[in-house]
Amino acid sequence: MKRNIAFVTVAACLAINAALAISNISLAQDSPANSLKPAASFQSIADEQIRSVALFEEAGKVIQHPRCVNCHPATDRPLQSMSMHVHQPPVTRGEAGMGVPGMMCNTCHGAENVKVVAQADTIKSIPGNGNWHLAPIEMAWQGKTLGEICSQIKDPQRNGGKTLDQITEHMAHDDLVGWGWRPGEGREPVPGTQAEFGELIRAWVETGAACPS
Repeated sequence: MKRNIAFVTVAACLAINAALAISNISLAQDSPANSLKPAASFQSIADEQIRSVALFEEAGKVIQHPRCVNCHPATDRPLQSMSMHVHQPPVTRGEAGMGVPGMMCNTCHGAENVKVVAQADTIKSIPGNGNWHLAPIEMAWQGKTLGEICSQIKDPQRNGGKTLDQITEHMAHDDLVGWGWRPGEGREPVPGTQAEFGELIRAWVETGAACPS
C-alpha cells in the first residue's frame, strides 16, 4: 500500500512537469568538459593573486553550471534544466525558500532522487534532497559574472554571514551542494567531484581569495 501511494504521488508530480520537460541530457561525467583540474596543478603559477584567480575560475565551472544557478535565481522562481527555463509548475520562493502553502518544494521533491519508469522519455527521475530549497535572494547568481559572484561569496552581508572558512566547509561538505554531482538519471552532473571542488575553494581562500575582474 505504501508503495502504491508513493507511486501515485510521483506520477502526479510527473504529470505536471511532463508537458514542459526538455530533452534528456546525457551524462558526461568522464569527459574532459565535465572534469576539474586539481588544485595542486595551479602551484606552478608563481604570482599568488593570479593563482587565486585561476583557482576560482576553475571552481567557476561548478558555480556557474545550470545545476547550481537553477537554485540561485535572480527572482522568486527557481529554474530548471540545462536551458535554465523557469520552473514548471509555477512555484515561488516563499518566506523560507521552500515554497508556499499548497505548493511546497517537498510536494514533489523528496529526501532523495526518485527514478521514473515508463512515464516520459524526457523525464528520467525527480530530483530529491532532504533540504531541498532555493538559496536566499541575496545569494542570487543568475545573470552575474563570475567576478560578481566571487565578490558576493566573500561578502558576509550576501553569503549568509559566513566566514571564508565556513564557505569552504559549505562548498566541500554540504549535502545539498553535493546533489549537483548526484542529480539523478537524465541530468548532467556538475564537473569533477565535490572533494575536488572543495579543494579548489580551499586553495582559493589560502591564496587570498582574489576575484576575477
